[in-house]
This record gives sequence, C-alpha cells and structure tokens, in this order.
Amino acid sequence: MTASPPRDEVSFELSAEAITVRIRWFGLAFGYALVNFLGRDAGRPHSALPEWLSNQQVLNGILTLGAGYAIADTYFSLRGRVFLSRVPMAISVMEALFIGLLCHFDAGLESPFRFYYFLSLLVCAFRYSQWITYSTFGLHAVSYSVLAFATSPESSDNSTRVLLMLVWLGWMTWASTALAGLLQSAGRRLSFLNEELQKHQHELEERIEDRTRDLRESQALVVQQEKQAAFGLLAAGIAHEVGNPLAGISSVIQLLNRRDVDDYTRERYQMVDDQLRRIQRTLRELIDFSRPATLERSQCDVQEVLDAALNIAKYYKRRKNKQIVTHYAESLPKLNAVRDQLVQVFLNLILNAMDATAEGGTIEIATQLDAAGLRVSIRDNGHGIAEADQIRLFQPYFTTKETGTGLGLFVCKLILERGDGRVELTETSSNGTTFSVLLPVGDAP
Repeated sequence: MTASPPRDEVSFELSAEAITVRIRWFGLAFGYALVNFLGRDAGRPHSALPEWLSNQQVLNGILTLGAGYAIADTYFSLRGRVFLSRVPMAISVMEALFIGLLCHFDAGLESPFRFYYFLSLLVCAFRYSQWITYSTFGLHAVSYSVLAFATSPESSDNSTRVLLMLVWLGWMTWASTALAGLLQSAGRRLSFLNEELQKHQHELEERIEDRTRDLRESQALVVQQEKQAAFGLLAAGIAHEVGNPLAGISSVIQLLNRRDVDDYTRERYQMVDDQLRRIQRTLRELIDFSRPATLERSQCDVQEVLDAALNIAKYYKRRKNKQIVTHYAESLPKLNAVRDQLVQVFLNLILNAMDATAEGGTIEIATQLDAAGLRVSIRDNGHGIAEADQIRLFQPYFTTKETGTGLGLFVCKLILERGDGRVELTETSSNGTTFSVLLPVGDAP
C-alpha cells in the first residue's frame, strides 16, 4: 500500500499548481499576441514548409496544441489534482519539443519564444523536485543546441549564443529551485505554526468552557445555599412566633388539667396537650433542619443519618399513601463525613423518589458494604427517566418538574464529590428508578 504524501506537501503542490497554471496561460496569451498582433513578419513561408502554409499558421497551430494542454492542466487544477503528475519527465520532453518548434518556425535563436525555456524551468521548479528541474534543464539545453544546429549549422556566432543561453538557463534552474525550496520550507513552517495556533485555540476554548462550567456550578451552589439560609431564617421566625403562643396554651391546659374535673374533661385536656406537644416537636425538628449547617467532619452512622432524612421527609406533601421500606445491613462501619450534608443528600434523593412515585407506590432504601465502599440505594417504582434526560440529570438548572429548581441532584453530586463519594443513576426503566450513593468508609475524608 502506497503511503500518502504529507499534508504540507500536498498543500504546497496544489498552491504551486495554481501559480503554474497562470504562468502557462500568460505565456500562451503572449505567444498569440506576438504571432498575430505585434506586426512581426510571421506570415512568410518557411523553407521547410509548402508555399500555401505560412509560419504564422504553423505557430498558431503549435500554440493551439499548447492551449489544449493548458486546458487539461487547468481542469485538473480546479479539481485539486496535478495533470500527468506521475510522468513529469514526459511533460518536460513535450515542453522542450514545443519551445524548440516555436523558435524554429519563428526566428530561430533570436526568437522571443526562447524565453519560454525560462518559464518552463520556473514552472518545473515549483511543481516538481530538484532532480526533475535539473533534468528539464538538460532537455532544454539539448533542445536549444539542436535548434542552433538546425538553424545555422555553419555559423560561428551560434556557439557563443548557445553558451550564453545555457549559462542563463543554468542560473535560472538554480535560482528557481532555491526559491521553490524556500517557499516550500516557509509553507511548512507556516502550516506548523497554524496547527499549533489551532491546537492552542482549542485548548483555550476547552479551558474557557471548563471555567464557565465551574462558575455556573459555583453560582448554582451559592443560590442553593442562599435559599437554604433564607428558609432557615423563615423557619426560625415561624418557630419563634408560633412557639411562644403554643407554650402559653400548653401551660393553661396543664393548669386546667390539675383542677378537679370529670374524667371526660380530663381526657380531652390530655388530648389537647398531646397535640400541642406534637406541634412543638415538629417545630423543633424544623429548627434543627434549618439551622446553619456545620462543615466539621465527624463519625456518622449511616442508618441514623437516613432516619433523620426520613423523619424530615414525613412532612412532605407527597408522602401520603406511599410506603417506605428500609433494608439496613448490620454492623456497617462509621463514616467520616459532614452529617448535615449527608442528611441533605439523602433527603433530596428521597423527595425525588416520592415525586416519581404514584399514590400507593413503594420506596425502598437499602444499605450494603461492597468493594467500592458503603452503598446506599434508593429505589422507587415510578415511571422511570427518559433516555434523553439521563445524561443531563446532574447538570445545574436541569429539571423535569414543573416547580423544580434543577439544583437538587447537582448539589448532591457536588457535596459527595468533595468528600470522595459519588452518586449515580444505577438503573431506570418503566418499572422504576434506582439511585446509588457510594461513600468511603474508615478515616478517608
């Protein structure tokens, strides 16, 4: 299998092809103008031609053959290819013969068409390698020498003309190959720099994207923390405003209960007092949940943390008529974690499971110890998560709920990753969804 040339070489070859096509058409236009419009004596018959055929007709015919070649060359160039690229020496032979015939039927060694040799070498230097260019120089030298012999074989001045012309052709060959090599080297260097620039641009775009994502995540976390802080202040205010009257009412009920009253009234007083205590206990739980969270790590029992989250979730409006089943493994190791943050993580997942479960449904919570660490699985038997939404679950501000903020799972993911844990969507289908929380055990943070 033949290896493809490097991209830089292909790019230079195609660029050089566009230049050489223009040079070729310039030479043909100049040749037609020289033969037909510049008033030169090209209409006379040549000694080697019949009388009815003039030099002008022959020259126009030769130029037309060259135009046909130029048309084919242009066609291939427009398609991003080089005409006869596999046989460059055949092109050099045709050009040497073409230029020699033009000079022969024009003015011999003094014909302006002799400068086509220079254009041919320039085109060859841009198109092909150095050895092709120097070989072309040898063909042109032979062509011009044969022209000199065929024109005036006995003239002594021809030797000087031929020698001088060969010197100029040799210099042109060296200069054009050096220029082509310089341009090709500069092209490779520019191509390399362009690739480096594109690579750095791509890296910069990735860094900007990463920084933007980090900024959005930090902003989302700040928004969530501000909401929690506002909720805490509101809860504390409500507890204070409601707690004081409740304490007064409870005191009055206790005083009334100490009086000499009948059993029916005493039973009703006790019922009122029990309900007041229940309200006060609910207020205390609300205050405990809304107080500013501590970031200090401590040894936590995962079962106690889950029970705390469930104790808060029992007040959720969509908790009604839904069964929660727990399967706690025995003798689980303690966790070195921030307890309040773990409560927040499990509460978010439990509330999401309640939202996804219809009335009469079941939510299962299980713990187990495996090779990855301590695993907590929360499963609901809801309708599952659409495949298109799964890859976006943990992105900030993404939600499928009408009143959701899109920050719950994102905050869970952020909290757990900061403690070397993780949350993942383990399974989802039309039969339900399972989220798993993996936590490091022992002294790991």
